[in-house]
Amino acid sequence: MSDDSAPPPGRIDTGTAHAARIYDCVLGGKDHYPPDREAADAMCREWPALPIHMRANRDWLNRAVHRLTAEAGVRQFLDIGTGLPTSPNIHEIAQAAAPSSRVVHVDNDPLVLELSRDLLAGTPEGRTAYIEADMRDPAAVLDAPAFRDTLDLTEPVALTVVAIVHFLLDEDDAVGIVRRLMEPLPSGSYLAMSIGTAEFAPAEVGRVAREYAARGMPMRLRTFTEANEFFAGLELVDPGVVQVHKWHPDDTDDGGIRDEDIAMYGAVARKP
Repeated sequence: MSDDSAPPPGRIDTGTAHAARIYDCVLGGKDHYPPDREAADAMCREWPALPIHMRANRDWLNRAVHRLTAEAGVRQFLDIGTGLPTSPNIHEIAQAAAPSSRVVHVDNDPLVLELSRDLLAGTPEGRTAYIEADMRDPAAVLDAPAFRDTLDLTEPVALTVVAIVHFLLDEDDAVGIVRRLMEPLPSGSYLAMSIGTAEFAPAEVGRVAREYAARGMPMRLRTFTEANEFFAGLELVDPGVVQVHKWHPDDTDDGGIRDEDIAMYGAVARKP
């Protein structure tokens, strides 16, 4: 938290940097601690474009959720790896377009749990819920009462997996995890993912990855071909798998973001 705030109670390790809090720090948030700021500063020194990259990923999420709600008619979301509450949250984006939208947020960070009241403040017409679970255990998500109580599995659900699978290593079987989470979702559901890559700035992104690894957070960055594997059997929405800043940029985009400043692929695909 900010220096003048008391750490919230619970199981939070404030002495070790955490990926969600580093992300919060780089984006200018307040829910982080000195080790997170030290890590964020070190990573930005290695790759000054890191804030541009992280903001572009957040902007992609906003566009993807808005399009799924406003254009595809999706009214239900399963948000895996929610991260610290950042406005707008997925339920805020979805419920702004369709107030009756239902959203289940999922994370395993104790600080996210402490702040989950911000993730549950949805519209009166809609519904939001929070599940504390690790995506490495899909059953813990799919068997949670909040999952079945909040989402109607006779209607489409959008599964969002944003900026998290680069923390899943080969032995975790990230593709298998995502497929398991998609399995109970009905035809007409969607998968929206952003996937870390080092293909556009290998040296710089490689140095950032080493900073994460040095703090106990090894990364598995993926190629374009590997990113596409997550969408096998699904129908990719145009323009397919692209860098996040190239996925339906909005009217305010001036084209000033360089490809080498973005280390994330993004895509949306429909379950037939």
